[in-house]
Amino acid sequence: MNTLGLIIQREYSSRVTKKTFILFTIFMPVLFLALAFVPLWLSTIKDSEIKKIVVIDHTGIYAPEFKSTDDYRFEIVGKADESANYTPRLGKDFFAILQITDDLSKKPQNVFLISEKQVPMSLLKNIEKVLSEKVTRQKLDELSASGNVDAQTIVKVRHIIESGANVSVSTLRLNKEGETFASSSMLSSIVGIAFTLLIYIFLMSYGGMVMQAVLEEKRSRIVEVLVSSVKPVNLLIGKIVGIGLVGLTQLFIWALLLGSLTMVLGILPVFSNDAATSSQLMNNSMQPVNMSEIVAMFQTINWLEIILYFIVFFIGGYVLYASIFAMIGASVDNEQDTQQFMMPITIILLFAFYAGFYSIENPDGPLAFWCSFIPFTSPVVMMVRIPFGIPAWEKILSVIILYGSFVVISIFSAKIYRVGILMYGKKPTVKEIIKWAKYK
Repeated sequence: MNTLGLIIQREYSSRVTKKTFILFTIFMPVLFLALAFVPLWLSTIKDSEIKKIVVIDHTGIYAPEFKSTDDYRFEIVGKADESANYTPRLGKDFFAILQITDDLSKKPQNVFLISEKQVPMSLLKNIEKVLSEKVTRQKLDELSASGNVDAQTIVKVRHIIESGANVSVSTLRLNKEGETFASSSMLSSIVGIAFTLLIYIFLMSYGGMVMQAVLEEKRSRIVEVLVSSVKPVNLLIGKIVGIGLVGLTQLFIWALLLGSLTMVLGILPVFSNDAATSSQLMNNSMQPVNMSEIVAMFQTINWLEIILYFIVFFIGGYVLYASIFAMIGASVDNEQDTQQFMMPITIILLFAFYAGFYSIENPDGPLAFWCSFIPFTSPVVMMVRIPFGIPAWEKILSVIILYGSFVVISIFSAKIYRVGILMYGKKPTVKEIIKWAKYK
């Protein structure tokens, strides 16, 4: 076996067989699920303490509207209490004081909620809802009393306001064959952000792993022995490819686990493109969402395309960032010196992540479009856009730019790597690093 193959095998086997890799591969999906569902579960756990809210209503109109619940108990202060200078102790006797000083139908700002702690959103929404409904009824009563509108019309208006307009829009997509099928923007958003988060984590973790490996070899002087029998460029390529294969192995194991789990649960037939027809969707559009509808929505996602492009963008993004990380590791002597070079890379990756996150609302907007062709951001942003369906030319152009860029950056990094791994005792400047790239 040639030296490059030996280096790849060494980098791959030395990491795949580690206990940390095995534990990380097994428990990382569990951690992701915990991060997704544990906060949701904790949010459903109610506080055992019932919060008491004092209602001081100077108008006497709104206080009777407040009804106590399992979480909040409203205590109305009457005229007698007000005249006796009633002053409840916040934080001890009561959680908050709701004070209404005027008719809200005429002066809607004259209501105040006073508390020592930050008011929960659920309490604020509850109070606003009660007061808004009461003010609406007040205005309808005033309109009815004016005599300009008959009583029957007022009753109809009340009924319309109370019943609301329960409009539910069902989204359909049209394929090239002219067939319509059910789709879900929410599902596309979830899939997009999941793959974006995954590729962001892998670029950071495995790119950092390359830098750490280069730095350890340089610090221990092992690299001096290695370059005596292996070209520095081959050593760099072998390190990047070997660690990249570790990442792909981990992704493959997770894909098998996810595929097995979903097939057992019957949630997602993997790589199936069958979809519910528009007529089936319309028949069920007014019914509560059930498992069959969820399955149909999952089937509308082109999983094969998403996974293939994920691998393509992962490889391109990984090689690009791993080359930069390897260049940084070869240029310094210790981890402290890496900070000056790592900060710009971290900022770029964070910008890519936030650009992808905010592109969910507008996957065809200027931010998403242009970041799809910038090689430093395209691996992250494109994984948000692909589930929504974008033209093929945008995907192909993004891949061409990404792979062309990583070839250029890899060559530049290799030139710096071959010089930097043998440099010790001096913190390099950007000017010196550029000089290294010019050495022949």
